[in-house]
Amino acid sequence: MFIHLNSSWQSILSNEFKKSYFERLIAFVEKEYQTNTCFPKENKIFAAFDCCPFEKVKVVIIGQDPYHGLGKANGLCFSVNDGVAFPPSLINIFKEIQTDLTVPFPKSGNLEPWAKQGVLLLNTTLTVRENEAGSHQRQGWETFTDAVIQKISDERENIVFLLWGNFAIKKGNLIDRKRHYVLESGHPSPLSANRGFWFGNKHFSKTSSYLKSVGKEAIVWHY
Repeated sequence: MFIHLNSSWQSILSNEFKKSYFERLIAFVEKEYQTNTCFPKENKIFAAFDCCPFEKVKVVIIGQDPYHGLGKANGLCFSVNDGVAFPPSLINIFKEIQTDLTVPFPKSGNLEPWAKQGVLLLNTTLTVRENEAGSHQRQGWETFTDAVIQKISDERENIVFLLWGNFAIKKGNLIDRKRHYVLESGHPSPLSANRGFWFGNKHFSKTSSYLKSVGKEAIVWHY
């Protein structure tokens, strides 16, 4: 078993770990890592939680799969390891930050500094086989991450949820919008962004304004 999880999340999710679907999921993932090349590295599967304890979550960004190319995935959605070329979606995220906040284009694609400030960078499927997008979907990860979103919605207040693209927007059904601030837009992928559904959403400045309005420190989005 390789569940490396921050202690705050261990407590919050302890009942989830006991469920039969989760036991089947872990058995599947263990076999996959033994027989195939999978990403991220085993000790980074739960990096989103390790970098951002439950009580420190201020913002939730929802992705889909980890990157399935060699050396890219680091356990945080949209994030890549230092030295890795920025994927197209991340480039468009950074372009929006640049124009929205009037700041320089970020230098690193590693979003760990966001996570350490309280941004939960949550892929809904936490593992993937090399060069096979979606290969670990429908094995139980979605049930687990839905439970995570539900826990945050139920047990925290004034969290910003950034839902980018139809896949993430569907997760909005799990969120109590009377307790939290939900922003929706198209996905930052070129297909969506170039059709006018991403650029100009101003989600980064809106998030900062909201956090300040509820007495929380704003996220520093640029490095």
